[in-house]
Order: sequence, then C-alpha cells, then structure tokens
Amino acid sequence: MAKTVDLTDRLEALEEARALGEDRLSTEVLERAGRVSQAAGERRRLSSDHTVVGFFGATGSGKSSLFNAVVEEQIARSAATRPTTSEPLAVVWGRDNSEPLLDWLGVRQRHVRPDGDVLYSSDRRASNEEPTGLILLDLPDFDSTERANREVAEKLAGQVDVLVWVMDPQKYADASVHLDFIRPLAGHGAVMLAVLNQIDLLPADEVHRVLSSLQGLLRSDGVTGVEVIPASARTGENVDRVRNAIRRFADAKDARDARLTADVDGAAAGLAQSCGESDPAGVSKRSVAELSEDLAKAARVDVVTDAVEKSFRHRAHAATGWPVVKWIGRFRRDPLQRLNLHRSDVNPDVNRTSLPPLGAAESARADSAVRRFADTASEGAPEAWRSSMRRAARSHSDVLPDHLDRALASADLHAGRRAWWWPIFSVLQWLALASLVIGLGWLGVIAAAGYFQFQLPPTPRVEGFAVPTLLVALGAALGILLALLAGAIAMLAAKSKARRARRKLRGEIGKVAETDVVAPLNEELERYSRFRGAVGRATAPAARGRLAGLRGRRAR
Repeated sequence: MAKTVDLTDRLEALEEARALGEDRLSTEVLERAGRVSQAAGERRRLSSDHTVVGFFGATGSGKSSLFNAVVEEQIARSAATRPTTSEPLAVVWGRDNSEPLLDWLGVRQRHVRPDGDVLYSSDRRASNEEPTGLILLDLPDFDSTERANREVAEKLAGQVDVLVWVMDPQKYADASVHLDFIRPLAGHGAVMLAVLNQIDLLPADEVHRVLSSLQGLLRSDGVTGVEVIPASARTGENVDRVRNAIRRFADAKDARDARLTADVDGAAAGLAQSCGESDPAGVSKRSVAELSEDLAKAARVDVVTDAVEKSFRHRAHAATGWPVVKWIGRFRRDPLQRLNLHRSDVNPDVNRTSLPPLGAAESARADSAVRRFADTASEGAPEAWRSSMRRAARSHSDVLPDHLDRALASADLHAGRRAWWWPIFSVLQWLALASLVIGLGWLGVIAAAGYFQFQLPPTPRVEGFAVPTLLVALGAALGILLALLAGAIAMLAAKSKARRARRKLRGEIGKVAETDVVAPLNEELERYSRFRGAVGRATAPAARGRLAGLRGRRAR
C-alpha cells in the first residue's frame, strides 16, 4: 500500500517542485502549480469551519430556482431568459470567520441564515458537536453573453470547495459545459454533485434514459465517483436529496481539503509528466576522463608537450653540446619561450600562453565534447531536463577557451630546471676542448720552431704517437662522443619530461573541466533529483478523510 502524505506536506512539495522546475518546464504547467499553491495557501489560511458550495449552470438550467428550493427561500434571482444572475450571491450558515473567506471569493451579496435552518446540521447540535459552517453560492451562468459573468464563474470554479453542476434535459450534453468546465476538473469527482434539473418536463419513461446519458457523458469526461440526482426545482422532487447531499459534504468537514487535494493531484500530475521513469545515467569517471581528453586536444596540449620536449633538448644541447659548435644553437629560440611558457614562476591570474585563439576546428571539438558529455550524463531524463542539463554543461562556454589557455599557462612545467647530469657533461666537454686546444697549440709551437729552425726537445710519444697529436685526437673524439651521448640521453629524458608535462597539463585541463562543465551539470542533476523527489511527495496519496469514507460507503 502506498504511503499517504499529509496535504500540507504535499503542498510544500508541490511548491518546491514548481520552484525547481522554473525556467525548465512549460510556463503553463508551472503557472498551474503556482496558482494551486497560492490558492491553497489562501484558502487554508481563511476559514476552516466553512464548506463553500457553488451552484454552476447554463442559462435556462434552473440553477437559481434550484438554489432557492434548496434554501427554501426566494433569494436568488431566477429567470428563463437573459439577463440572469450577474454576480455571485452567498447564503451563509455560521457567520463567524466567513467574511474574510467571502472577501477572498469576491462575493459581495451575502445572506446570513440563522441556526436551526434547513441546511444547518441538527444531528451535530443534538450531539453537542460544533455546528457546521456552510456557504452556498449562486453563480453567474457560465454561458453568459457577458464576458465578465463567465470569468466570475471560471474563477470561482477554481476556488469553491464543492461544485454542484445544474443541468437541464435540453443542455446537459452541451459541449461547452463539458469541455470548458467539467472535463478540466475531472479529477474533482470527490467534491462534485451533478443535478439533472427540470425532470418534470420529461415524460416519466425518458428520465432514466436522459439520466443514463448524462452519467455516460460524465464518465467520458473522466469524472468518477460523482453522484447524479434527478430533480425538479418547480415541483420539489428530489430537492431533499440535493439538500442532504450538500449537508453530507458540510458535515464531513473535509470538502475543502478534498478539493485542494484534487487541485494538487492535477497540478502534480502536470509536473510528473516532466519526470523520467528512471534515474539519468549521471556523471562517471570514464565520461569525465573522455571529456578531459577531448578538451586537452582542443586546447592543443600536444603542441605544448612537443614544445616541452624540444625545449629540453634545446637547453640540454646548450649545456652539454660540443663547445666548438653549440654556440650556433643560441640563434634558435627556445620553443617554450615562443609559447610564453618558459617561466619558472607561475601566476595563473596573469600568465597566458602565446598560442593563437582556438580556431573553428578546436572550438567545434570542445563544444562537441561538452555536448557529448552532457548527453551521456543526462540519458534517461525527460527532454526538458536534458535541455537544461546541456545548458548547464555549456554555461561557461564563453569563458572556457580562456580558462583552458590559463590552465596551460598555469601548469608548472619546470621550464627553468636543469638536469643533474648537465654540469658533468659540461665539465667533460670543456676538458675535451682544453685537450684539443692544448694539442693544437703544442703542434703549432712545433711547427713554428721548425719553420724558424729552432731546436726543441724531442716530442713525447705514446705507443709511437706524438702526445700533442693524441691530445688533439682525444679532445675532438671525446667532444664529439660526449655530444652524441648527451644528445641521446637528452632525447630520452625529453620524452619522459614531455610525458610528465602531458599528465600535468591534462590534470590542469581536468580541473577546468570539473569547474566549468562537470560541476554545473552535477548541480543540474541534483536539482532534477530533488525535483523528482518533490513531485513524488506531491503525487503521493493523501490521507483518507471522512468525506472519502462517506462517498466510499455510498458507492458500495
């Protein structure tokens, strides 16, 4: 058995659902829920001791005549032709607290009836219970040629606690009655009463047929549980049945809440159409990883990591290259410097890269990634909410390119850090160069002495090779070998450094994705979850009141 929820909780849930659905659901659905919440709050704030019963009918239905017959006094103006009732008229039993309620209803004509009157509950007085407060309203014809009269009838149809539809044998099947009034209030059968008036105008054998036809029309309107009474205001036939039915509504003292419950049912049903049958897929680690990867590609992380690799090799060559030729590298600009990423000090509020703005292809890639991420996370939600989730995911699309660039610029790529082995290779290179220079200088001295016919001591030899020659060969060979070895080590280290930089940059891009895309989408998913919860509470069955019990026993 479904758990019942107090009407107060349902109204609070309805208002919560309406607020959560703002700017996401159709205006019509939201306005209906808002009207129900506001009207219910006003009605409950006003008199809880009165049951308001409205008589609705078309011109010529005998509505005012039946009203007079029920109260046993010629109060309402009745006529067979126009003009008829032009403004609502109230007959009040139990005057206390009725004035604010009638002011809210907009009823100026008021007749107060004394205790012990025909519709004042004698059973309650005999049992010393609090007497029942009752307000009967005779309303303008809802097919009136005066637009203002019809508007009054429409307004009060949404405010009274009990609706009495008075129909006659000629107009009971009128489409305007059923389509404009009864069908929109089909869920209010628990607080409806239908009276087929003027049965005295029908042959006796026709009454049952017309009555069955009216009941069939009400069923086709979606109205269930409504009592249909054949009556005649002129002859008084079954007027007591109408009067007793109204008294039962008043005695039960929960017609107001039954009416409001039906209003909440209708408004909540409209909101429930915007609830999916299952939870949306939501955000997963895999989808976030895919989003970050796509945004990294759009932000050109590969360009930066390639620059990191080339920059390391460039600086390694400058530090460990053969001194004879490494000066040439000074004419080549550091790749990271070209991207404005050569700084070791990182200030994300100021630093930007020198990468050109995202082109059409990169922007399309980023937008497509965000849309795909939102579509995956919102799968299973109704289209209205999927649209809002897409909007949430793209809510920072105007600043996303700048934030991606800032993420690249703010990543600490250790651009100025020197490798530990560079000084070692640098010292060895200078030693090799010194060997080469010393050897060349020595050979130069030997050559000059021979030219000028100076006698020098014999040149030292090692394994038959002159030492200066060995110094030149050793210096040149060692310099070249060190340069080649340093280049190989630099290439491997540069690739490793590029991989670390890629992970670092993707991490920074991931933070942007989390802030600009994932977090707003998660907020919208949470909003949708709370909306579904509120709608679930608003659509939960209300506690069964005395009126429901009375109608249930009558139905059996």
